[in-house]
Amino acid sequence: MIALRRNRLVRLSDCGWIEVLSRPWDRIARECLMHWAAQRLPLVVTRQPQGLIDHPIALGLPAPLRWDRRRIALEVSTLSLLALDDFPAAAEIVAQLPLAARLAWASLCDRLEAAGVTAQVYGSHGWQRLTGLRYLHPDSDLDLRLEVDDADAADTAAALLNSARIANLRMDGELAFADGRDIAWREWRQWRSGAADRVLVRRLDGVGFEGNGVAPAAALIVAQ
Repeated sequence: MIALRRNRLVRLSDCGWIEVLSRPWDRIARECLMHWAAQRLPLVVTRQPQGLIDHPIALGLPAPLRWDRRRIALEVSTLSLLALDDFPAAAEIVAQLPLAARLAWASLCDRLEAAGVTAQVYGSHGWQRLTGLRYLHPDSDLDLRLEVDDADAADTAAALLNSARIANLRMDGELAFADGRDIAWREWRQWRSGAADRVLVRRLDGVGFEGNGVAPAAALIVAQ
């Protein structure tokens, strides 16, 4: 079975797309899904039901402005999954940014790479780069997925983002730990500095809190 993770991309097989398109979608959703199938565009892994065995896989398609930014949720069989894929690397979106932001963005990308942090862009910037369709609007944030090996790497990545000054860009996103925990980088900084006594942690099958003085790798309390 393909190893799934939040905010990873998957590509469907031809049979998978045929099965998806056979469902009773409304006009907007059907037009969007037909384009995705024709172009073999990816879908994103969303939160899964607990206990994935014998469960369909929950996926999402955040549609571009052309289809009213509709958020389409769907489920597919594991047999429909062809391959995993990644959102674009942070350095790949420089041409989408305002001219005033490009040099500072390139510098941040270089510093993250030098620190051993893999940075990818999801959200509106990532989807526009992937699809060539219009996602960006004046209020679009820049969402980063930062793969980190441990707490020290997370501290470094969060500090680099916090100190970056990039014109007209607000950077959000998550630190993606190897054990499957995803934590918003701003919340991580607050927790590590002692400004918060716990931090919200997202996993593939749940969301909950870590904290109250325990180590960052402590067991997750899953919200019911």
